[in-house]
Amino acid sequence: MDTQKLRNKNGKINIILQDKHHVSRDEGKQHLTANDTFSHIDAEFSSFIGMKRLKRTIKEIYATIIINEKRREIGLTGSKQVLHMLFKGNPGTGKTTVARKLAKMYFEMNLLSKGHFIEAERADLVGEYIGQTAQKTRAVIQKAMGGILFIDEAYSLARGGEKDFGKEAIDTLVKHMEDYHNDFVLILAGYPYEMDRFLTLNPGLKSRFPFILDFQDYDTEQLIKIAKQMVQSREYELTKEAEWKLRTHLNHQKRHTQYNFANARYIRNVIEQAIRLHATRLLTQEAFSMDDLIYLTGEDLSLDRE
Repeated sequence: MDTQKLRNKNGKINIILQDKHHVSRDEGKQHLTANDTFSHIDAEFSSFIGMKRLKRTIKEIYATIIINEKRREIGLTGSKQVLHMLFKGNPGTGKTTVARKLAKMYFEMNLLSKGHFIEAERADLVGEYIGQTAQKTRAVIQKAMGGILFIDEAYSLARGGEKDFGKEAIDTLVKHMEDYHNDFVLILAGYPYEMDRFLTLNPGLKSRFPFILDFQDYDTEQLIKIAKQMVQSREYELTKEAEWKLRTHLNHQKRHTQYNFANARYIRNVIEQAIRLHATRLLTQEAFSMDDLIYLTGEDLSLDRE
């Protein structure tokens, strides 16, 4: 990219970006420029309901990339970002979906060389014998190099106490977080209370994660938006009666489910059940119209089964 440098009357350097086009860095890979502003981030996350802090964080990471490039172009030092993250949230709040999206975006931002996504659990990391755990954990990390390693319910690694091999897995992860942070991102995720407790059991772990994000439960209106997205992606629609019935049911669920409400996962189960009931209902009719094939009615939302 061509950069014009002008020194103002106060001696400060003003940088003018002259090239408004993407510059190809590798074959099949685009190098994002400052002129993209944040439109591509907004577009990538447009279907994500809520998550304002997450979106703001990604924009901060992107802005730092661009400014670091401009600093290097005029001979200043550009710092490398450590991107390890910790996600806290109940089921269905989008933790895994966001991690997958970040792998793709970090590749496009040239932060990761491959941009693939590896999901692991305790059984993938912890062995049954002495020495086996470190070997298994290193193998998973090597598989994830150049991308994101996502470990859900990460607190399970510490559930066995001091004598459990899970501690060895944590120690191995911590070492590789430092050694390979230039081309490796670790994201640990889990329920809020359990993750907070996990961090207290491993006091040196919290400082390894510059990004700790809370994935809040969705409110009723956000859940309705998610439901509409789900039915539209399947080429269905909710009738007004069905939407009213679902909203009433969700208000009741939110009032009476105090812990680990399944959020979008719950909505998905409701919608998939409604589609099955819709199909069953139509097959009992002698004939049906195009609208009949499209609309999910209040009758299809048999929420008393929940």
